[in-house]
Amino acid sequence: MTTQTPLRPAMPQGFAPLRRVDHRRAYARRARRADLLVMALWTSGAIAAALFLLSGGAAQFTTPAEVVTSLGIVAGLIGTDFILVMLVLAARIPVIDRTIGHDRAIATHRRLGKPALYLLLGHGALLLIGYGMSEGYDPVAELGPMLALPDMPLAFAGMGLLIAVVVTSLVAVRRRFSYEGWHLVHLLSYASVAFALPHQLSVGGVLAEGTAQRIYWIALYVVAFGAIVTFRFVEPVVSSLRHRIVVDDVVGIALGVTSIHLKGRNLRALGAEGGQFFIWRFWTRRTWWHSHPVSLSSVPTGSTARITVRELGKGSGRISTVPRGTRVSIEGPYGLFTDAARTSPKLAIVAAGVGVTPIRALLEHAQFAPGEATVLLRAGSPDETYLWDEVRDLAAAKGATCFVMVGHRARTGPSWMSETDARRGVTLMATFPDLLRSDLYLCGPTAWLESLEADALAAGIRPHQIHAERFDW
Repeated sequence: MTTQTPLRPAMPQGFAPLRRVDHRRAYARRARRADLLVMALWTSGAIAAALFLLSGGAAQFTTPAEVVTSLGIVAGLIGTDFILVMLVLAARIPVIDRTIGHDRAIATHRRLGKPALYLLLGHGALLLIGYGMSEGYDPVAELGPMLALPDMPLAFAGMGLLIAVVVTSLVAVRRRFSYEGWHLVHLLSYASVAFALPHQLSVGGVLAEGTAQRIYWIALYVVAFGAIVTFRFVEPVVSSLRHRIVVDDVVGIALGVTSIHLKGRNLRALGAEGGQFFIWRFWTRRTWWHSHPVSLSSVPTGSTARITVRELGKGSGRISTVPRGTRVSIEGPYGLFTDAARTSPKLAIVAAGVGVTPIRALLEHAQFAPGEATVLLRAGSPDETYLWDEVRDLAAAKGATCFVMVGHRARTGPSWMSETDARRGVTLMATFPDLLRSDLYLCGPTAWLESLEADALAAGIRPHQIHAERFDW
């Protein structure tokens, strides 16, 4: 592993003056907001159950049949609440993104999927058993009368759609889909929730008119679908029309890697920070139907922005050939892979392959004094040193130390480093002596990143000091 000096003169002056920030205090404030947010999300389910019990539900736990039926109702209420919480987490609400980050919000969204499905399946099964016990019938025989109730066919259809969404979200299944195909199936979650609402309002009297339960549930639906409509549809359309972004140039920087230069109006008003990503849609006949979550590779100016894309499939391959003047619509910016997420006074930054793109923008935007940041660039071969000249120039201009590591992954020792450096006895702590007093930013392929993350945790760094940007979806 070698220290690198710039291949070109240091970048011109023009960086923002250094602002001293108490990162620990800022992290503590964000952690408190995150705790309140998580508490509010979980409390919503408890409120749903409590309102049922306080509105006469507690009096229904008398006979065995009523106990089973009431438990089915509670399971359905909590399961539906979880689904609405999942919609809120997926709505890309700015306050949630700034508090816990897009990745953590989506991870929580996914973790809620199975419990929500199990609760709703339990809801249906317990109701059939409870009704069967009260009528003296086989529970299966209750299916016919239940389907004959108002709005129940819609509820069953919603359950089928929800099962399809959860199954396709399993990692083993999701990998068989293209991003577009999976996303199309996932949109069914909106329909599944909408299909469930009518039977809640019309069947069983649980949400009878004039009750607190009815007001609470209608408010939850308004919040969830209002957030989806506002932040997934209205705001992106308004932002795209306001900034009028078009492709200014397309430049190949390596085999299969392309930088797309963009221009538009008042792009600083987007509020984008180095390390964040947008969802881009390029309006050509071959690409309009395909959205691309891609990080900025440089911080936007008033009129310009840039992304750098590696061709990993048909979608990314097509946008690397879009013509100049192509209109571009955007959603974002998203993500907490930024200087705002810091918890410590120093920076340790590691990028592998095309993971250098958000790292390059992060380094440009981050605030630190000379000597407070160390950068390690990792590549499997000299052909994968994308944007390295720019990163080295930025490091030199801002007083950061920059190392490079080139070569195949080590077969013994930590697999994130090269075989040559592993044999030489290079360690993570030797590269980053102040690691335990630093925030560690990582971006690269998932397997490589997980190896490096494990090495960092073994060295004693705390989990909240690690900020990882993965390439999977």
